[in-house]
Amino acid sequence: MFLTPKEIIDAYIAGTRNKAKMSTGTIIGKAILAGMMIAMGAASSSVAAHDIANVGLARLTAAVVFPVGLMMVVLLGAELFTGDCLMAVALPKKEITGKKFAGFLLLVYFGNMIGSVLLALLVYLSGQLDYSGGKLGAYTIKVALGKAVLSPEKGISSGILCNILVCAAVLMALAAKDVAGKILASFFVIMLFVTGGYEHCVANMYYIPAGLMAKMNPAYVEVAMNEYGLTADKLDMLNVQNMCIQNLIPVTIGNIIGGSLVVGLALYYLSGNHKDAKN
Repeated sequence: MFLTPKEIIDAYIAGTRNKAKMSTGTIIGKAILAGMMIAMGAASSSVAAHDIANVGLARLTAAVVFPVGLMMVVLLGAELFTGDCLMAVALPKKEITGKKFAGFLLLVYFGNMIGSVLLALLVYLSGQLDYSGGKLGAYTIKVALGKAVLSPEKGISSGILCNILVCAAVLMALAAKDVAGKILASFFVIMLFVTGGYEHCVANMYYIPAGLMAKMNPAYVEVAMNEYGLTADKLDMLNVQNMCIQNLIPVTIGNIIGGSLVVGLALYYLSGNHKDAKN
């Protein structure tokens, strides 16, 4: 047994009322946990994929591992920015104001970033990036660089595609009435997003800072130059400014559009929930 689309939206709106009542400290705390959980999935997926030459196979391998991060978020009640974009469904029924919605997302975004960067630091300090003679560190640099030079149109488009799938996974998990159903709903849809190589702002809060940290290690840089043909000029493009302007800003915009509009509000109206809205 599972909930219908209309029941899913009704259940999510009810959950949004509870989210709106949370204190600032609780929101940030749950967001930090979510950032760390997503980053754990990202870090482990890099371990799984870093020594696989075939791009499709590497992405598929990473996609089998990464979804565990969202499973933890869903089952443990953490707050993830991309999933919380769905709170827009409560706006038409006036269960939450636009100001409250924006403020909540901002706090969650801030908390997610703290958690993701903290996890990246712990991974770096743990020596995990030494795997395969430093090739994991080099791979981390390569992945981060690719994200730091992304064009705005690609970032927005890829962000939209990503959060269509992430929010679909969140709602499908909500539709399931048992743990097994929630896990399966989360796994396959998130596997699709990772295999497709779409951009997730919170995951990127791990990938790019991890690459920036790996770049500080000369041994990882040397392997990156030898294995991937990266030059000093290219490596200079991996910096905090490009992380924000070239990636996080456009990807976040895309994630908001994909989650709030394409999935959230579209499903709200298509499922007939708007007929019950308050006047």
